[in-house]
Formats: sequence, C-alpha cells, structure tokens
Amino acid sequence: MTRTASTLTINYGEFFTRRWVVDVLLDITGYTVDRDLGSMHLLEPSCGSGAFLGPAVERLISSARARGRDLALLGDAVRAYDLQPEHVKTARGLCRDLLVAAGVREETATSLASTWVRHQDFLLPGVADLAADVAIGNPPYIRYDDLDASTAAEYRRAWTTMKGRGDIYVGFYERCLAMLKPGGRVGFICADRWMRNQYGGVLRDLVASRYSVQHVWTMHDVDAFESPVSAYPAITVLANQAQGTAVVADTTAAFGESSAQALAKWSRDESLTHFADSGVTAHRLPHWFPSGEMWPTGSPARLALIERLNDGFASLHNEATGTRVSIGIATGADKAYVTKDADAAERDRMLPLSMRRDLMSGSFKWQGNYLVNPWDADGNLVDLADYPRLAAHLSAHPAIKDRFVAKKNPDRWHRTIDKVNASIIDRPKLLVQDMKARIHPVLEPGGYYPHHNLYYVVSDTWDMEVLGGILLSRIAQAFIEAYCVRMRGGTLRFQAQYLKKIRVPAPTAIPGELADELRLAFHARDVEAATRAAARAYGIDTSDYELTDMVPDYDA
Repeated sequence: MTRTASTLTINYGEFFTRRWVVDVLLDITGYTVDRDLGSMHLLEPSCGSGAFLGPAVERLISSARARGRDLALLGDAVRAYDLQPEHVKTARGLCRDLLVAAGVREETATSLASTWVRHQDFLLPGVADLAADVAIGNPPYIRYDDLDASTAAEYRRAWTTMKGRGDIYVGFYERCLAMLKPGGRVGFICADRWMRNQYGGVLRDLVASRYSVQHVWTMHDVDAFESPVSAYPAITVLANQAQGTAVVADTTAAFGESSAQALAKWSRDESLTHFADSGVTAHRLPHWFPSGEMWPTGSPARLALIERLNDGFASLHNEATGTRVSIGIATGADKAYVTKDADAAERDRMLPLSMRRDLMSGSFKWQGNYLVNPWDADGNLVDLADYPRLAAHLSAHPAIKDRFVAKKNPDRWHRTIDKVNASIIDRPKLLVQDMKARIHPVLEPGGYYPHHNLYYVVSDTWDMEVLGGILLSRIAQAFIEAYCVRMRGGTLRFQAQYLKKIRVPAPTAIPGELADELRLAFHARDVEAATRAAARAYGIDTSDYELTDMVPDYDA
C-alpha cells in the first residue's frame, strides 16, 4: 500500500481527498484569491492526480486574471512533485486543461504544466530549492520498514527527523519546512501519530524550536476522503515564524464543509478563544507547547487547561519545594528478595515493603511483605561475611547470579538492581500505582519502602494529605491523560515522567480552610470534592475545561 499526497492507492484504486478539505486547507494556509497568488510560490510535494493541485491552480488563475497578470508568465508560481509517472501525466493534464480553459494557448499551457509538475522523488537530492510561501497536500504514508534498504538509507541520511520505525511523511514535513520563506506555511492533512509517539520526537523538537504551530484539527472520524481510510488524520498548519496563538480543534463524524468553513472564519479573529459548531469544538491557545517535550493530547478544552496550568504553576517534581517523584525498587529477582518471612535474614536486613495490594482500599494497609535488603544506611552493599543468614538466604536462589548486574560484578552478585535510598524509608510518601484507569494516590505514613510497581512522592514542604487531595482530583488526572501512554481497556501508565508533568500550586499559596477541604476530600476518597477544592487552589472553573465527565475508578 502506498499513499500519495492527494490519494490513497490500494490495488491501483485511488481514494481522493474531498474537495471541501482541500479548500479549507488552502484557506487557512493563506492561499486565497484575494491575494496576489501570481507573486507567490506554491509547493505540492506529492501531488498524486491533482486533488490539491487542481483547486490551487484554479485559485491562482482567478487571482492572476483579476490583477491582469499574463498567465503564461507564471512558471515559478507552482512546483509539484510525484514519484509515479501516471500521476505526473494526470496532474500535468489537469493543469493544462485549466490553463486552456482560461484562454492560454495549448502549447504554452502544456509547457507551463510541465514546468509546474515534476517527475521526481521529493525526498531525494535534485529537487529545486524554490522558496515556498505555501506548501500543501497529503504526503505519503509508507512505513520505513516497507522501503527497500537503499532508499530508506538515503532518506535517513538526508532528513534528520526520520528516526525509529516511523512513516516517511515525517521527512516530507522536514523538507517542506526547510523550503519555506519567512512567514510561509505548510498545511497537510496527514496522520497525527508523530505528535505523540517516539519516532516523531525529532520533528516535534524541530517544529517547536524553529517554527510554529498554527492549527491542529483532529479529524479521526471525519469523512475526509472519497472512500473510507483508517489513518488518524489531522489538518495541521505549521509556519516559518515565531510562535503565536494556536488553534486546536476536535471533530466528530458530523464535521463537514459548512462547519469547516465556519471554523476557518472564526480562526482568523484573534480575539475569539472558543468555538463550537456541528461536529467540532475548538480553542485558541495563547501559544504551543515547548520543544523537548511530548505534545499533550486531548480535547481542545483540556489542552487549553494544560497550557494554562503549565504557564502559571510549577511542576510537582520541584527542587524549590523539595518535592520529588520517583519509582520504587527493582530487585531483578523478586522471588529471592521479596518475602513474607520476617526471619528470612538478620532483623536489620528485613525492610518492610509497600506493594500494590497495600493500596487497594484507598488507605495504606500493609500486607506483610519484606525486602531482603543488601544495602546499608549509607547506600553501600553489605559484606555477606557479616550477615550469614542473609548470605544463606540469597545463596538459596541461584538465579540471582544469572542476572546481568551479577555477571558484570561477580563480587557484588548479591545486590538488587536499584539501591535502597534509606533517607526515604521513614518519610511519609504518597504512593501511586502504575497501570490504572484513574489516579489513585494513597498515603503511606513512613517506615516502608516502595516496590518497583509503585511510584512515590516525598516533599520537604507539602502537607502530604493536602497534596494527596490535589493529586486525587480530576485536574491531576487530566495531566496524566494528556501525556501518558494509554493501554488497552483505557488503562493509563502512571510513570514518573508523566507524574512530573502535573502542575501544582505553591504549598504556601493554599489558605488553611482550603487545605482542610483538600485534606478531608483525600481522607474520604471524594474525587468530586477534591476537584472542586483543587480548582479553587488553581483559580479555574472546572466547567470550562471538560472535567465534569471524568468518572473515578478505583478497581483493582
């Protein structure tokens, strides 16, 4: 299966982008007849049979005729490319026919169409670096793994964003961006996976550091093509200019031509911040998200919330408040190191261990597990000669010596993969279980060490029950949903990298009465009360950010 800029080709059948989608992309990239399009340069990197190119040339002709331009002199107005000869032939014929219908002599029209439409691989050397005002289309969706080895290697050498096991449309973004004039725009309808997965990381950093995001319209369920296509498409407009506001829109199957036109018109008025119409809701964000980060996902209202809180509040993981988020201990051999036998080794080698099941009720109830601990209070590995019972216990589990860490340092074969950080043992800790549908913070009062399937929060300044109320709220949940990996069945990954994304008020900025409300909500496991109190602490109205439809779930 290969996909061209305007068509999806399966078994030699073509599925065209609908005309209204093409028109709205031309509108929001600024390729409109009220401008002198004859003085501009349009780039179409993979033109297919001309679903984008045809409407663009129609606009070019109308604009040029209105200004008295000689159509025969528009040789530099368009550059379109395609790898497939039959597409080049069809696209040239389309351009020629439009020019002839506008009064251009057929010989001149044929020559002009041949100048505009090139038979060339856009990602390989040889493409003329004609600076573009607008680049538009639907670049190919071809996995790197489906390319022959030589082509894949050439692409990767040429385009630094083509990393991992991604799709070649990433390279199309990079090359089009590099060809933009100052103020120029790239407008694609294309899969949006690069915004959130690993292989899109370099492209995200490139965009955030050197370009700007102007529009992201998620259109996964929209009938945007003449035949059904499962490609998670989004309309995305990027610009070669400093980041300003950005329009994010979320659509349903009801989204169509009239609502698209209304959204495009609304987006031109910078004073407007919220839009709703048939099948679509949109928000105008004051700016986009920074480089070096995953871009969050969610409804426009949720993204507006995340951006507002990112701008106004500090991270949960914060040196200034002495608040740290981390993960519990990985042993590499739980059958040896985790036990309910309190006499498995010397008493000072038996460390009470907090595990997932200790959290199930919503309050901490220890189930009697211990870590057989080979580390002293200073983080040094103990000498087994000083602990004969510890040595005997671990020696009874020969699999310990088969671990990589043991083979790497045979004299230290008895170590766990992670060290025990003795300084946190006696501290109160908020424990968060990984792999749940909803955030489920539980206070462990101190005296226990967390297992590796638990993440923990410790703080020098927070009242941990007040912080627990904030983390119990739907506002904290919104951060996790925006950034984390979602597993089957709606399960979320509550990993440290995502928990650190949560923004929180300063502990000193929460007045006593509000702190009491958060503390009581945490004790009662009352998500509604926690959300109301947290919203007051953040100074937001939950109804503005679609937080009322999130259903708490504390199943095992």
